[in-house]
Amino acid sequence: MAFSKKNRPHTIHGLLFVALFAASATYISEFFFFQNLGISPLIIGIVLGMIYANTLRGDLPKEWGEGIVFSTKTLLRIAIVFYGFRLTFQSIVQVGLAGIIVSSLIVTLTFIIGYFFGTKILKLDKETTILTSTGSSICGAAAVLATEPVLKSSAYKSAIAVSTVVLFGTISMFLYPYLYKTGVLDLATDSMGIYIGGTLHEVAHVVAAGNAVGEDAAKIAVIVKMIRVMMIAPFLIILGIWLTKMNRSRNADKSWRKTKLNIPWFALGFIAIAGFNSLNLLSLKVVTVINNLDTFALTMAMTALGMETGIDKFKGVGLKPIYLAFILFIWLIFGGYYITKFASALV
Repeated sequence: MAFSKKNRPHTIHGLLFVALFAASATYISEFFFFQNLGISPLIIGIVLGMIYANTLRGDLPKEWGEGIVFSTKTLLRIAIVFYGFRLTFQSIVQVGLAGIIVSSLIVTLTFIIGYFFGTKILKLDKETTILTSTGSSICGAAAVLATEPVLKSSAYKSAIAVSTVVLFGTISMFLYPYLYKTGVLDLATDSMGIYIGGTLHEVAHVVAAGNAVGEDAAKIAVIVKMIRVMMIAPFLIILGIWLTKMNRSRNADKSWRKTKLNIPWFALGFIAIAGFNSLNLLSLKVVTVINNLDTFALTMAMTALGMETGIDKFKGVGLKPIYLAFILFIWLIFGGYYITKFASALV
């Protein structure tokens, strides 16, 4: 146990060590260069963690590893629960039916397309495929973090998925406003906001691209993005049920564990917190503080994942995750555009 009498001091030391890196990532994210690119502290955290893992990790006392593992497991789950304070059910009503349709179709179709191309065409392993597809379909790094405990996958696979989110999410952030301003994207301002919120990877990417288009587009984009974020919970529950059925029907496949049905408690907690936040019982100032602390906890979890990621593990994977993420990138641009056009015309 991480906090048993014997391990408690080592776990605390490990947590403080991870927190130091997370604080550095938070500080670095405030630099104009990273803010301009929409790079969140979560992304910087995993990079710092990976740099450490492949340089000085051998100098860390082995006992402190308990704190790193605690960050990648328990702290991560707690942080996902409190991520619900970023959402309210009222926000769904504000954006209207078009935003709900776009969000639902994008999340569902992107994951299905990603899983098909990843496993059937590229012959990529299921865990990396699911993580990469989840990152593109829902909300980038946070979605990858939320999915990793359900899959019980290796840390380096999450790092791979996050790297694709950073690459193509950053490209999209600059590309979308350019395509809109040059008239390539024939969308009204509100529809452009739905398009951005429905297809861009990270919340930071959505904010940056939305503001580049206009204030009204930015507001709508963020709300639509939050609807996608809210879909983490049902997605994880469905994923857990699906994986359980898959395991039971493929007992001969040793790469998948034979497991009992396991509904992720943190997904239910996420919904409960979002529901509580919808009651507006806490002041905006208190919610902001909670969100800032939650972002730091997520940064710690991401940093810890980086610390568990040796660069040698990437060699066997090759460029297949990049190919998969590129396919989803193209799908989100064109598929997302026509889905947005369809939803806007429908309502």
